[in-house]
Amino acid sequence: SHKHKLDFRKSKDMCLSYIQDAMLQKQWKRAAEFLTFYIESLEKDFSTEHTGPSEIIWRIGTEILCHCSHSNMKEFNSFIEQMKTLGVKRYLKVCLEHAFHLLCNGQTDEAYQSLCLAESWRFGEQTTAQDKELKLIQAYRGLLDYYNWSKQKNALLEYDKDGFEDISVEQEMHNSFRKAALSLKEIIQIPGVWDLFVQCYVDLLEFYGDHEEARQVLSEYAYNSKFPANPNAHVYLYQFLKRHGEPRKSLISVLKILHDIVPSHELMIDFHAMLQKSKKRKKRRLGLEVIFAALDYAGWKENVKAWSCLARQVKQIIISDKHLEWIKQEWNSRKDWWPAFHFSRYLAKRNWQENESLAYEKALVAGIILGKDCKYFKYVSHQGYKDQKKKFRTLKKFVNKHSPVYLRISG
Repeated sequence: SHKHKLDFRKSKDMCLSYIQDAMLQKQWKRAAEFLTFYIESLEKDFSTEHTGPSEIIWRIGTEILCHCSHSNMKEFNSFIEQMKTLGVKRYLKVCLEHAFHLLCNGQTDEAYQSLCLAESWRFGEQTTAQDKELKLIQAYRGLLDYYNWSKQKNALLEYDKDGFEDISVEQEMHNSFRKAALSLKEIIQIPGVWDLFVQCYVDLLEFYGDHEEARQVLSEYAYNSKFPANPNAHVYLYQFLKRHGEPRKSLISVLKILHDIVPSHELMIDFHAMLQKSKKRKKRRLGLEVIFAALDYAGWKENVKAWSCLARQVKQIIISDKHLEWIKQEWNSRKDWWPAFHFSRYLAKRNWQENESLAYEKALVAGIILGKDCKYFKYVSHQGYKDQKKKFRTLKKFVNKHSPVYLRISG
């Protein structure tokens, strides 16, 4: 009846809210009891609507079993097999999660077998409907083939070290390579974020000396507009080019794109260093922009290398008395918030106590850009003078000598 349907929905929703509450409070046993009632209520439902096991049961059941202290792999496997049998529309998703769970519990061989079985699964139209999941199954199976290849490669290298040869291990290794390469190559051609798969495939290619193919794969991954913007793609390409001794011009072009996407990336130190070595004024100007941009981010506030890079370039500009407008242009957009963000007296005290080198580099920048009356510079230079440290006396003299620069920068 209509009334029965309404009552059923109401009790079902109430039961789900109880399960959610128990899970949020990490009361896994209580959650399991409510889930049992929920499943029983579905079985006793006499409405005309088909109410087979839903994704909710799979998701909640998996979470509970993963957290229940008394549960074991046998129980988990049994539950998952039931979900595979009953949930045809999500069969491959369940298989994939099952493989992940097996891997997390160190059962690599079992995970591999589970993925191979899932890969061979066919169920009419549902096979086509789950094509994306099938691709992932193939990809992760390929990843485990790579894992096996890597183990066999290491074993073979150990044999070589000891002066032995093992043809069977070498054959197994080449077999794993072929299977892994085939799966990984296929998946990384589909637009998406495939960082781990790309890295593994490139490792395979590099080991066998196919550097040109590896370079092409990484370039495609970084520059193909069909793929989503991915900073890691440019990082992998840069690392590959650097490994193979590519010219600085190629490295700079890759890092320039990375800078545009993530100006706070840790490789900006490398980028700045390369730009500073250039004879072109345009690139040295970009170097100053890069290091200023990196220090805009909180994660870089106490990065000694970054402050050292900025201090060195600012000092060079001051001594040469050229390109002072570069500093002025960068400072104009930051003068309203950098003093409080980087150069407060509180930070001066903390930096001095925790990292004297950091305090020195920051004090040099602060003294030039904000002048000798800057709180940060005054505190650090005073502490250094009090401790009779020569480099801080030299710092104070340098800032005092170039104090007119502050007026030119501040306008």
